Amino acid sequence: QDYYGKELQKSEDLKTNACITSARPISKLVRDALERIHEEVVTRYYGCGLVIPECLASCRILDLGSGSGRDCYLLSQLVGEQGHVTGIDMTEGQVRHGSGAPPHPSSSPLTSFPSSCQVEVAKKHIAYHMDKFGYRKPNVEFFHGYMEKLDDAGLADESYDIVISNCVINLAPDKRAVLQEAFRVLKPGGEMYFSDVYASQRLSETIRKHRVLWGECLAGALYWRDLYSIAEEVGFSPPCLVTASPITIGDKELEGIVGDCRFVSATYRLFKVPAGSRTGPEQVTYNGGIVGHERELVFDANFTFKEGEVVNVDAEMAAILQSSRFAEKFLIRPGGAKAAAPQGCC
Repeated sequence: QDYYGKELQKSEDLKTNACITSARPISKLVRDALERIHEEVVTRYYGCGLVIPECLASCRILDLGSGSGRDCYLLSQLVGEQGHVTGIDMTEGQVRHGSGAPPHPSSSPLTSFPSSCQVEVAKKHIAYHMDKFGYRKPNVEFFHGYMEKLDDAGLADESYDIVISNCVINLAPDKRAVLQEAFRVLKPGGEMYFSDVYASQRLSETIRKHRVLWGECLAGALYWRDLYSIAEEVGFSPPCLVTASPITIGDKELEGIVGDCRFVSATYRLFKVPAGSRTGPEQVTYNGGIVGHERELVFDANFTFKEGEVVNVDAEMAAILQSSRFAEKFLIRPGGAKAAAPQGCC
């Protein structure tokens, strides 16, 4: 908190672009939905970019590290009144302006609010948003808790269609536990769609204990190959890389500390593919119709599906499409291609 409250007075004070890396282009649907979110929720949100998967109507979604609830209220609109969004966040207090004095005029609004629990910020605006969205009853809820211990918050096995996370898993000491819990609460065929910071190698003790590098979201970065091994051990399908952007460090001292290690901000999707679903390569045709992606679905860095176009996919992708919420959006026939090699982000 001292780092964000005292040393960072505005975004220009950041020493890397880890927290401001752009994501996919934002659709008009999402832009309009963002406009309907309360100003305090948006201002007090510390996430990076947006983590919004496709095909969300009526889904149950869990947001790990939901902060002030911006993504939850955005998703609330996209899942509709029949869907549901749960946010969980561990933050005890919001960052104060470090000196205790009135904020400097050039300070970011993020540092000018009094301290309060992030979850409470999200909760107090539920009624406002349900009225704004025209919903008769709330389709969002928020819990204070840890993403490594979702059972402590009472989140049941196989209760969510999608788990999302926006650049917070790097802050978790036990990343395996985070993925294990996400796998547990996902329904068969469910998806974990998340962005985070990854490293080109395992980090040294010096980097992992560096205060500023923690504040810049780099010291907790997972070696990208470890993500693949952890995902497999937990039971997920091989990670599908969606986007990856290099992180630059604009500070000579920090550059010297990280040495030749490279960092990226990457978005991955993992699926809980039921046992026995992998039958072989297939030919798939996107039927269109996903809101905001009617003509073309950019699924990941390897596969883009255009409406009516036949695409050869390997057994893994075929199983993902057949077992997930995307099944009714595709025509799937025998055929296809060999498995693609794992695609790293660094």
